Amino acid sequence: MNKIVVIDDERPVLLTLEALLTRHGYTVHTAGTAGAGLALIEKSHPDLVLQDLGLPDAPGLETLGRIKQRHPESVVIIITAQDSLSNAIESIKLGAFHFISKPYAPEELLNVVKRALEQRDLVKDREQLIAKTAELSRQLEQVQQQLAPVFTSRRMREINELVSRIAPSDANVLITGESGVGKEVVANQLHRLSQRQAGPLVKLNCAAFPQNMIESELFGYVKGAFTGALNDFPGMIQEAAGGTLFLDEIAEMPPDLQTRFLRVLQEREFRPLGSTKTIKADFRLVAATNRPVPAALSSGALRQDLYYRLKTFQLEIPPLRERREDIPSLALLFARRFATQLNKGEPRFSPDAFQFLMDYNWPGNVRELQNAIEHSIVLCESSTVTVKHLPRELRLPAILQEAAARPANGDSNLKLDAREREAILQALAQCHGNKKKAAAVLGIHRPTLYSKMKRYGIELK
Repeated sequence: MNKIVVIDDERPVLLTLEALLTRHGYTVHTAGTAGAGLALIEKSHPDLVLQDLGLPDAPGLETLGRIKQRHPESVVIIITAQDSLSNAIESIKLGAFHFISKPYAPEELLNVVKRALEQRDLVKDREQLIAKTAELSRQLEQVQQQLAPVFTSRRMREINELVSRIAPSDANVLITGESGVGKEVVANQLHRLSQRQAGPLVKLNCAAFPQNMIESELFGYVKGAFTGALNDFPGMIQEAAGGTLFLDEIAEMPPDLQTRFLRVLQEREFRPLGSTKTIKADFRLVAATNRPVPAALSSGALRQDLYYRLKTFQLEIPPLRERREDIPSLALLFARRFATQLNKGEPRFSPDAFQFLMDYNWPGNVRELQNAIEHSIVLCESSTVTVKHLPRELRLPAILQEAAARPANGDSNLKLDAREREAILQALAQCHGNKKKAAAVLGIHRPTLYSKMKRYGIELK
């Protein structure tokens, strides 16, 4: 129920307004002087104030100013017989919601009161939304700090130290390493620790777009630049102004576009497609590739001149199998994250599950580990993750894991027996060790599969 304070020196007016507003569901408190009204507002914190200008102990406009100064959130409606234009204008300037002249129609007053309270609710909702957004941002920042890279191994601690040293500069950085090792995580760290952290971090995966689209995504375009360009599009370079541009899989960028982008790095300016206007380029470049750099250079996938421009600093992130010391802390980090999301208790790993995580080769690196932990936490009904909760494909015998990692067509130079053995391994890997399904894939009967497995020495425990 909304509370209203009425300040007026005429008792009949106070009684009339109290009766009218109470009848329409409002809680009403009255005061006959400015001093009593201010004290009542201080005590009751009303949703709305109805105030007369002709008060005996203080000028009405001065009282209005004091109310808005002490309680800026207060909604005040002026009701007065002093209905001069100057009073109305000055009241609105001081923050009054509305100015009503006496005498007034009850319906008019009730409508204004209703609108004033609706606006107050909207303002409160907006303030609450802003406060909630700020709190969520604070919580997100805390979570991001909690989920920052966990570096235990010597090599990763060295990389972390180098990141902290080069991040404050605007130097270009090239991050290399296999898929899933955490190149994007390092890029996030570089931006978060940089002097551009208040600016945007704009990411473009060059392998995620057809080659004819990368240019428009990167440089942007103006309306009519090509068929389908119905509106101006700023492009990633312009979006990254004042911040960091992260180009993932840069070796997948077409060579001719690499040449054009190199000019942007040299000249620090560019033109959107279809435009004659030159725009200043203000970004810090971080690039990444999962291709071995020597192979990318020799094949022409990565131009040498762009590479030399990129590699002011080059960070090579080692695969997870070469830094197994990081597995425990990463696994626990991911487990806590997903347990929190699912409102589960503090997770832990059984000794055999922990040993399995340490022994597995992780061809998909940190990304594969993260997915495996998420899978485990979802399936785990208690707080203890065991081997049975891990993804089935991780639990395949090593011989099938190796087969699954090889191309399905195999080596055409293998002899017939070797090719048949390889086909059996591939089928078993595809079917996660299920012999019945593997036999169906191969188009043979299960006893036949058993005999061939025995012949080729394929044993699955």
